This record gives sequence, structure tokens and C-alpha cells, in this order.
Amino acid sequence: MVTVHLHQLIFHGFHGLYPGEEIIGNDFEVNLDVEYHVKKDKYDSLKHLVNYEEVYEIVKARMAINTPLLEEIADSIIGKIHHRFSNVTRITISIYKLNAPIPHFNGKVGISIDRIFD
Repeated sequence: MVTVHLHQLIFHGFHGLYPGEEIIGNDFEVNLDVEYHVKKDKYDSLKHLVNYEEVYEIVKARMAINTPLLEEIADSIIGKIHHRFSNVTRITISIYKLNAPIPHFNGKVGISIDRIFD
């Protein structure tokens, strides 16, 4: 089993339900772990592995699409990665809004989804 980690990816996006979020935007942090089986234990070529650059491009493209709910974004990213890499067995993703529009709040808010594939 191999796990590809992409952590602390920062994107500016226009996701959210609160008034003005679609105009001002916010910074978001994405953390992603993709577990998979390597076919016949071949580590000699990217064709046998989950390419973290391709995974990053999937995340980047999806984070650029304005969406009200972080859960919808995370679910979509999971689906796109699994579609591209059929040998993936588990994907865990967290998306954090770094400057939540909550009065007197200091911190970040976010969601996580953990999906296991048979």
C-alpha cells in the first residue's frame, strides 16, 4: 500500500453561503491523502503510480469552481481522483476556510471526508 500526501495546499476561492463570500472570497487549505495498491509492486515508472502532480491539478481545477458548500467540493475531488486512478483504495480530504466570516472568531473552520473504495 502506498499513500500520496498533498498537505497545506492554499487556494483563494469564492466558496461559501454567507453574503459577500462570492465577491470577496477567502483562502482555503486543502489536505489530501490518497492510498492505493501498486500493481505488481512496480515502482519504476509513473504509469504504475498515482502521480501527485496530476492529483494537484485535479484539486486546483476544482477549487477554482465557485461552490457554496465545502462538502460538495471535497466529494467532487474524491470522485475525480478515483475516476482517474482506478487502483485507489482510500481518499481522505480536509478543506479549511482560513478566515471564516464569524464575528470575534480566530482560527479556521473546515470539513473532512474519508472514503474507502472496494
